[in-house]
Amino acid sequence: MKRRTLPTAAAFATAAALLLTACGGGDDSSADSDQIAGTGQESAQPSKSAEPAAPQQDKPDGVDVSLPADMNLVFDWDKPENKNEAAAMDDAANFFRAIYRGVDKRSAKEAAVATYSTGAGLHYAQTQVNAWIDGGWTATGTLRHYNASTRSAENGTSVEVAFCADSGKFFGKEVKTGKVLTTEPSIEDFDYYKIIMVKLPTSESLWQASKVFVETKAARCQ
Repeated sequence: MKRRTLPTAAAFATAAALLLTACGGGDDSSADSDQIAGTGQESAQPSKSAEPAAPQQDKPDGVDVSLPADMNLVFDWDKPENKNEAAAMDDAANFFRAIYRGVDKRSAKEAAVATYSTGAGLHYAQTQVNAWIDGGWTATGTLRHYNASTRSAENGTSVEVAFCADSGKFFGKEVKTGKVLTTEPSIEDFDYYKIIMVKLPTSESLWQASKVFVETKAARCQ
């Protein structure tokens, strides 16, 4: 997930830029608000950030979010004590797994994408998947997520999950040729996300990404 121009495929930078665009009715300034977008007042509850989270099952909600061996998404964070926030954090991770499963399977209609996103979050996910498909790329390498925090809305049905992402070892790969489109390390490797997760009313544990805000070239994540 990079915005820099790649010397081997300039078009890839254009597609990747879509991956870093805030979708869901907000921009970076909206993401920095003291309140969760679209909710009432919330209470801050940062999670600890240290040891890697335990690996997820391939089918945490009966939906396959498994990825190929060379597409490694690492979520280097601890769960908060709050049950809802922990569940929302888990499914924020599954939201990203779903996107890259769609990239791998060459379909924005993957069941996992619809399971872990809704509304503007679903539009964001489908846009990302289609950008990779249209460019003829898949992904390879390690994408690390870390420094996570969570904030709950008072109504208990919305949680903001915020975290950093480092794509310095995560690259596009041409599907037809298998050529990896590597880049040099840069500030563009670092992004800061705020994902608004909402609880599915008909489920006890499933949370869906409803909005996505991204700060690119995030110095705070270096």
